[in-house]
Amino acid sequence: MKNFYVKLESIKKNPYMVFIMAFAVIIFIGAILLNLPISNNSGKSIGFVDALFTSTSAMCVTGLTVVNTAEYWTNFGKIVILILIQMGGLGVMTMSAMISFFLGKKITLKTRVFIMEERNVDELQGVVRLTKSILVYTFLIEFIGAVLLSFVFIKDYGIGKGIAFSIFHSISAFCNAGFDITGNSMMNYVNNPIITFAISLLVIIGGIGYFVFWDIYDSKGFRRLSLHSKLVLIITGVLLILGFVFVLILEYNNSNTLGNLSILGKIQASIFQSVVPRTAGFNSLDIASLRIPTVVLMLIFMFVGGSSGSTAGGVKITTVGVIIISIYNFVRGKRDVEVFMKRIEYTTIIKAVSIVGIGMLLINGVTFILTITEVNSGFDFLDILFETVSSFGTVGLSRGLTPSLSDVGRIILSVVMFIGRLGPLTVALAFMKRHKNKGNYTYPEGKIIVG
Repeated sequence: MKNFYVKLESIKKNPYMVFIMAFAVIIFIGAILLNLPISNNSGKSIGFVDALFTSTSAMCVTGLTVVNTAEYWTNFGKIVILILIQMGGLGVMTMSAMISFFLGKKITLKTRVFIMEERNVDELQGVVRLTKSILVYTFLIEFIGAVLLSFVFIKDYGIGKGIAFSIFHSISAFCNAGFDITGNSMMNYVNNPIITFAISLLVIIGGIGYFVFWDIYDSKGFRRLSLHSKLVLIITGVLLILGFVFVLILEYNNSNTLGNLSILGKIQASIFQSVVPRTAGFNSLDIASLRIPTVVLMLIFMFVGGSSGSTAGGVKITTVGVIIISIYNFVRGKRDVEVFMKRIEYTTIIKAVSIVGIGMLLINGVTFILTITEVNSGFDFLDILFETVSSFGTVGLSRGLTPSLSDVGRIILSVVMFIGRLGPLTVALAFMKRHKNKGNYTYPEGKIIVG
């Protein structure tokens, strides 16, 4: 018993482990609630594995589903899913702080430290004020998004249901979750400019994150922006433009996707599908009907994801940006890694390489395992790889494999979504024993031939 308390105390001192345990507990509670007969329209338990998968997908703002969200779940079940999405998008510690605000309680020093780690900020000072700003920013954007969406959903579903649909999809889009209660994602609204651009803007804003927008407001000029914000804005812009151009060109004559749409419809759908693969999970085109080059492009986008400190998943655009900049500087023969007259720290480069490396190893390993467990599913290697990357990037796009997964496959992808949301490096740091160099020394260099 003594060892148990010692172990518990060590967990409390490890912020990474606290995040993991907090996420796991909330997912487990969500699974219990979704497993109740009142959560679904059949009046029967969905089964704990399916409930766990759905709860994990919602909490990890992924959007992969084993059943049709609109048709299967009752209003109670949908509310549980929506709460999990909001908690997953904001973060456990931020939600905990929000509850403390409402109850009039002070935020403890330990909670402030955990929020600092969760939000990936370097200073403890002003953490509470930052948390309040993030909450106001989040709810304001979601409210504006709901108002925009209501112009369409109230017209289609009536006032009560239309408002509920607007709130659900605004939160789901801003949190980059991709859950929908229309029954067919946004495919019925492929030609609707309000839905297309409202959802796209919510996804982009959520995927860029609070810190970049605050930096834009505070700096009042691109040159004064932090290096982080500059990289986020530039890489986001490049990916959005490339995604739009390639989807439009590759799918232009595909009768199962863009082929039968008007020019304006093709442009709207191409914009939408260039935005959502970077962790949102909505779709206005049939993903299973996309041409292979478009699928490969989406695999890249899903792996990269959005910005650090945002609601998006993936390895993050700044992580990939740091690696690309490092390669460019190395090829040019520079000693330091520099961009925009700033030097990138060595530890940042190592961290970026570690995140991408762990992510690729995880995806390759899980894909290999799923080719064994899902051999009788009727889906090919590309479908399995797509589902794995979608889970890791917390995207939620699917080529139809998820409902056909075995229980083993669903548990495996639940773990992948969990790791993808918390971050592969965060999970590794939580379980790996950190080495402390007690002496002021370094070992002699050893030569290794690479390349």
